[in-house]
Amino acid sequence: MAWDIYGRSISKVGVIGSGNIGPDIALYFTKVLQKQGIPVIVVDIAEKALKSGEARVKGKIGRGVKSGAFKQDEAESMMSNLSWTSDYSELSGADLVIEAATEDVGIKRKIFAQLEKICPETAIFASNSSHMEPEFIFEEMKNKERCLVIHYFFPAERSIIVEVVPGKDTASEITGFLMRFYEEIGKAPIRVKGRFGYAIDPIFEGIFLAALLLVDKGVGTVRQVNAMAQRALGLGVGPFTAMNLTGGNPITQHGLSEMHDKIGPWFHCPDSLNRQVESGKWWDTGMIGEDVSYSENDFKIVSDRVRAAYFGLVCETVGSGISNIGDLEMAVESALVVNPPFQMMNKIGVDKALELVRVYAKEWPEFIVPEILVKQAESGKPWDIPMVLREDRDDVSLVTIRRPNTLNALNATVMSQLKTIFTDIKQDSKIKGAVLTGFGKKAFVSGADINEFTRLKTPEDLELFALKGQETLNLIENLGKPVICALNGLAFGGGNELAMACTTRIAKKGLRILTGQPEPKLGIIPGYGGSQRLPRIVGFSNAWPILRTGNPISSEEALKIGLIHEEIEGDIIEEGIAFARKIISGELNIPPIKKEPIEVPDTLPEVDIGHLSRKTDELLQKATLEGAKMTLEEGLKHEAKILGECIRTKDMRIGIETFMKFGAKKNAAFSHV
Repeated sequence: MAWDIYGRSISKVGVIGSGNIGPDIALYFTKVLQKQGIPVIVVDIAEKALKSGEARVKGKIGRGVKSGAFKQDEAESMMSNLSWTSDYSELSGADLVIEAATEDVGIKRKIFAQLEKICPETAIFASNSSHMEPEFIFEEMKNKERCLVIHYFFPAERSIIVEVVPGKDTASEITGFLMRFYEEIGKAPIRVKGRFGYAIDPIFEGIFLAALLLVDKGVGTVRQVNAMAQRALGLGVGPFTAMNLTGGNPITQHGLSEMHDKIGPWFHCPDSLNRQVESGKWWDTGMIGEDVSYSENDFKIVSDRVRAAYFGLVCETVGSGISNIGDLEMAVESALVVNPPFQMMNKIGVDKALELVRVYAKEWPEFIVPEILVKQAESGKPWDIPMVLREDRDDVSLVTIRRPNTLNALNATVMSQLKTIFTDIKQDSKIKGAVLTGFGKKAFVSGADINEFTRLKTPEDLELFALKGQETLNLIENLGKPVICALNGLAFGGGNELAMACTTRIAKKGLRILTGQPEPKLGIIPGYGGSQRLPRIVGFSNAWPILRTGNPISSEEALKIGLIHEEIEGDIIEEGIAFARKIISGELNIPPIKKEPIEVPDTLPEVDIGHLSRKTDELLQKATLEGAKMTLEEGLKHEAKILGECIRTKDMRIGIETFMKFGAKKNAAFSHV
């Protein structure tokens, strides 16, 4: 069985190596490809490694069944879709092969020489090297156009980031395909230019080096510096713990030495790391979560040093031209589970960040103070961190919201960037229309960022918050050019409200959960126009239960009630662009949303709101019914004002606190006051 996707056909995937990361790569592939019936073949010359890898994958899938992540039949399908073999001929016919063997160029070249003889000429060959330049790995290949690095991060089945690193000979068509393919299967790929270590590992290993140098100087023990660095950078685990979990000491030993020559002289392998590798032991970090004592004075020393190294490293990476701020910010935060660096610098002040780096460079003269950090500090402005991307396709702009760690949730930065981008589109005479979509396959926009709600204290705060967001949506609605919302996944709350501000909407076909207004489950009402636009688009009778229950509807139901124009089976982006051009040419006419008051039916459907707050429901009904008797402009302002009233209720606090603590799975125990 084959999957025809983005102009290529994938019928078999191979993974070479059943050691540290190969089985996890195979696990992810079988999870996303088993429904298409695409087999995943794991090859390793060592039978012991194959058995170990198979057992590991089986254990992870079993734990997934127990946690509810997988159904039993899905788990069985995933396992049966995987093959473990020492026979390379099993890769005959493979269309994509990922090599995940040891970091030895001789071994890698031998593997790819075999693959050239076995696999079809159309097959794509990728190495999961963590450091080596693609030109070096594939130097002896006959056809280098189909070869590149795809670097996964630990654990590969859960970490969404992959670095796609083409070599100088890699065909642009191959790189472009893989960027789209990985996004389609749920990863967040970033394209990185070839350099030793690529974009992220020099940062990962640089943070570790900065921590180790502090231990070597006697600032603290491994346990103490590990804990202090974790706290200072918001790391998921400390740098020494990360080395233990990934088994990274030998690779880092070699990597730091190579980086000394290829990136900068500050990178080097300290004697303490050499001794640790020779001993074969893990770093003494204690148990994860163990309380480690240290003085606040020592913490300040460690915090200043590791933050300085972190800021300098990310700025050096961007300054080198191999990556950009938007990609690196997203990738580092997700892959390394660390506070996003450019947001950190903006929070403390870019000038303060530069001061930290300069102090660090005085202590370590070989540490380079990046020129881009100096210039940014001199500008007096914060870093511009793109979360909304614009790509012009001739006369149509493609606008993509990209915050994969939050399922593209709307925050103040996203709303501001949307406003700026659509203002530019409005003023750009070359652009006749736009397509608005979300990054990935799970979500268009999962809603508004609830963290921002927790900072609002008064009804006026909440009302102004809504009105400011409405400005952006009103801009899109009244752009004077068609805006097609390509719903690549779910659209909840503010996401659905943003979609309804567009000229029309299309959605991926067969989405069991597409859209909804879940605000009542949080003890609030919509604030970006949900109570006003939804009845005007789908009619009061259809909108009433959606608004009051907070329950989502499918793409099929959304089409039936007129919320979307069409379900799309193919490439939703290309279909969105085609839709925009049909409207531009006059081939397709989409009536604008009703701006005048609308009639409220004499009788509305009975709605069982279950456990939901009766007080919130009262406010929601008031906003919806009274707003219908107003113009859309007046109704939107009315909705914002009533949203502000929610802050006076006990149930808003209960709803928000329950969501922040337990997520959407737990029902809030509303008091109805």
